[in-house]
Amino acid sequence: MDTEHSPGGPLSEAVQQALAGVMDPELRRPITELGMVESVIVSAEGHVDLAVLLTIAGCPLRDTITKDSERALLAVPGVTGVTVTLNVMDQAQRDALKEKLRGAGGQRGIPFNEPDSLTKVFAVASGKGGVGKSSVTVNLACSLAAQGLRVGIVDADVYGFSVPGLMGITQTPTRVDDMILPPVAYGVKVISIGMFVTGNQPVAWRGPMLHRALEQFLTDVYFGDLDVLFLDLPPGTGDIAISVAQLLPTAEILVVTTPQAAAADVAERAGAIATQTGQKVAGVIENMSYLEMPDGGRMELFGSGGGAVLTQRLSAAVGTTVPLLGQIPLDIQLREGGDTGVPIVIGQPGTPAAAALSGIAGSLAAKPRGLAGLKLGLQPR
Repeated sequence: MDTEHSPGGPLSEAVQQALAGVMDPELRRPITELGMVESVIVSAEGHVDLAVLLTIAGCPLRDTITKDSERALLAVPGVTGVTVTLNVMDQAQRDALKEKLRGAGGQRGIPFNEPDSLTKVFAVASGKGGVGKSSVTVNLACSLAAQGLRVGIVDADVYGFSVPGLMGITQTPTRVDDMILPPVAYGVKVISIGMFVTGNQPVAWRGPMLHRALEQFLTDVYFGDLDVLFLDLPPGTGDIAISVAQLLPTAEILVVTTPQAAAADVAERAGAIATQTGQKVAGVIENMSYLEMPDGGRMELFGSGGGAVLTQRLSAAVGTTVPLLGQIPLDIQLREGGDTGVPIVIGQPGTPAAAALSGIAGSLAAKPRGLAGLKLGLQPR
């Protein structure tokens, strides 16, 4: 990064500090740290000429980077004007960026399987469709991000992808050679097969294609250092569930059900797969538990007790206590938020459904990451 200092040295220093606060909207790291600032020239009159290097020529968030840079610099006392010029990284600069992000050689792999990874990985499963699994996933992720955690979602429901719509994402991922940068909404990084198909085109793939797609999401997509990663699984115990167990053996299973006995029966299979894969069941979430009436009463449209029964059965099946993490009431605003792409925990945080979802998110955030296999950096004396 080249800087031409004006006679007022402190102004140039303040400009540098301001730029250090400008984040790349996809990588969520300062543009100064990523080598994206090509040059900064501060004139004696206080005008700043900033040249920024984009990762690719067609960067979809070029306007965001320009506006964020202008806003940060114009807030510096003494800056009278800002001109931002956008250029594009050459291959050597892109290689340097990938090495900075991925480590020496820019090697590929599943970072969440590294011995020193502290990312909590939750695979959100259900025995059948229609229980609100994707809505629960999106709201849990957004709630955790609102708490300041670094969160990502892999929409692993390849046939029935819905996460981009639930989060209002229309942007396509940015490709930097073989590295894919996931779009970000509400502080959550998201990748979905829906971002790569045209319109409402169906995806008709057999098992090996599904496995390869999930593997590519986990290896080629750069999520960075996440605190929590959610995988929104398709219903049932098919190819994707098996692939998740193979590709992310430390992922814990979250089972979503409704109070209905029939739904709990089917959901039991989705959780009991842990006995075959060696995974842990993090807990059960009961969705659509009841409808709050104007008089304060509750109408249990789908019966009651399904979540509690499911926890008992899964606890017996896996040999450890499986908790009921929460019960989410029916709320028309939860559905409306999904239709408009504004999750209820963001758009209507004061509603009972949002409170229940935030409570579940809080319990997941409090879960400790197991230390098995981690390098603690301790040396014997």
